Amino acid sequence: MKLSSGLLDIKPISGAVGAEIHGVDLKDNIPEEQFSEIKSAFGEYGVIFFRDQKLTPEQEITFARRWGEININRFFTKVDDYPEIAMVLKEPNQKKNIGGNWHTDHSYDTEPALGSILFAHEVPKSGGDTVFASMYSAYETLSDGLKGTLEGMSARHSSRHVFGPSRAEKEDDTVGRIKNAEAANQDAVHPVVITHPETGRKALYVNPGFTLGFEGWTDAESQPLLEYLYAHATRPEFTCRFDWKPGSIAFWDNRATWHFAINDYHGEKRLMHRITIEGSKLH
Repeated sequence: MKLSSGLLDIKPISGAVGAEIHGVDLKDNIPEEQFSEIKSAFGEYGVIFFRDQKLTPEQEITFARRWGEININRFFTKVDDYPEIAMVLKEPNQKKNIGGNWHTDHSYDTEPALGSILFAHEVPKSGGDTVFASMYSAYETLSDGLKGTLEGMSARHSSRHVFGPSRAEKEDDTVGRIKNAEAANQDAVHPVVITHPETGRKALYVNPGFTLGFEGWTDAESQPLLEYLYAHATRPEFTCRFDWKPGSIAFWDNRATWHFAINDYHGEKRLMHRITIEGSKLH
């Protein structure tokens, strides 16, 4: 069902997460009242989508800065002359994509990213969708007993195993697209259950990409419970799937969602621009 506010048309695309927003041109100076409604939709749905947007890199940056300070990505190739924009690229001859597993961006930072904005420039004729999962729903549907156990726990996150020398040694075809292995020295500890700083809702905050284990537990001890949480969090009813077109934009809340870029378009090019917004310490 499409929801109309008089300012924007907002169409949820699943029961748990994600909504398309129509009736706004992001290259314009968005009026404050309209922007406030976009922010409300971002908080409510966890990821918001826009269609048929034609933005220059400068306009991409201007829109991103409306949300906060931009994080300069340490590991992705940057768009020429625009260090604020990370290039997410897969060429027709490349097999491995970037982001092809469930994760949330920057959980390895002591102040994790607020969110990430992905701008579609070139997309395959079919495939290359991104799936999102709601960590609000993941937490809210746990048993009271497991909620009580997790409430007092923290988890260890790291960039080392994903972007560090061990990844570079694999010599897969992400070499050249993912760089600066020596900069992958971030480790952080965060609560397993966080209270979202804007919405006040509780969310599960571990992820398969960057979480190593629970604080005070060994990795081996942590693995069974983490695997249970990961399987639970990706139940189909907690997810939505977004099909990209040129000019599509997705903006996801890293504190409330996971995402997974599907790698099913071999032989075709997919070029996206990503801008990440700085966040704050989680509690």
